[in-house]
Amino acid sequence: MKNILVTGAAGFIGCNFVRHLLQQEPPVTVVSFDALTYAGREQNLTPLPSANRHEFIRGDIGDGALVQRVLRDHQIETIVHFAAESHVDRSILGPGQFVQTNIVGTFSLLEACRAVRRPPSAVRFHHISTDEVFGSLHAQEPAFTEKTPYAPRSPYSASKAASDHLVRAYAHTYGLPVTLTNCSNNYGPYQFPEKLIPLIILNAIAGKPLPVYGDGLQVRDWLYVEDHCEAIWQVLQNGKLGETYNVGGENQPTNLEIVKSICALLDELHPQSPTTPHEKLITSVTDRPGHDRRYAMDITKIRRELGWRPQYTLATGLRKTVQWYLAHLDWVAAISSQGNYQQWVDKNYAQRSAPTEGKS
Repeated sequence: MKNILVTGAAGFIGCNFVRHLLQQEPPVTVVSFDALTYAGREQNLTPLPSANRHEFIRGDIGDGALVQRVLRDHQIETIVHFAAESHVDRSILGPGQFVQTNIVGTFSLLEACRAVRRPPSAVRFHHISTDEVFGSLHAQEPAFTEKTPYAPRSPYSASKAASDHLVRAYAHTYGLPVTLTNCSNNYGPYQFPEKLIPLIILNAIAGKPLPVYGDGLQVRDWLYVEDHCEAIWQVLQNGKLGETYNVGGENQPTNLEIVKSICALLDELHPQSPTTPHEKLITSVTDRPGHDRRYAMDITKIRRELGWRPQYTLATGLRKTVQWYLAHLDWVAAISSQGNYQQWVDKNYAQRSAPTEGKS
């Protein structure tokens, strides 16, 4: 595994994964591929460790001819596919782009892999998916396993479920070497500020309301992005072809608990704020349509087979995340100044609204 193509590389998880790859031994060469839509910024990929082993290409995964050319020219052996529309609220307001990117885009990548197949090997395809394909859990139900039936409940999760099925179908029908991971909610550096954790941090710093859907008792599993990157790396190295692995953070706080934890960290790390205690900014807003009540991930399989488990607790991961955003307000300012982002925030707040939790 020497030449790796990362789709969606200028987004949140993608740019963290590129950094993770470039620090591995033996060294690999990384080609980052991204269309640079609203949530992707080429600046997320600077600076990089061992930048001489990295190349950025701007392109759409739906452009099959371009993808094939990149695979051939760079002798790509492995694709790690992050590129996706990932915001649940956006999928409710405009599902068409989610179908186009998440389903048709994944189809285009799989077709490109078929087209450049070089006997006796083929391009390895690793697909990043979400716990949301499994639907919602009641309070006492067991956590999702890799065998949990799919039951997506939003246009976003339905589009990801469809792409998962396509990947497995191409493995079965055409013999493509694939692996999949279904992850829980990611958080950490470079996350676009429409998602729950960065938006709460940045709103609190600015003295703005901290919107929480409904009663705030929705339960999620939270995965620090560096742990997720290492899990994917372990699957690439040691995962069994054709298999799926659940990846989670082994925690189940409510959304309200997450928001209060961030407020407490900001009270400690940003005491000069005129709005301390930050918890007084918490505001309840109308719940999202069809809001899933609980997700929980059983990661027994990846722990048993690959020896992976999260290294960050929720407390240590949240602290590191808050510290990163406080130290990178210039990055935040650049993101917030983008017209399309601010227009969406204004529209979203006018209609309801609170941030979604976030995968990418």
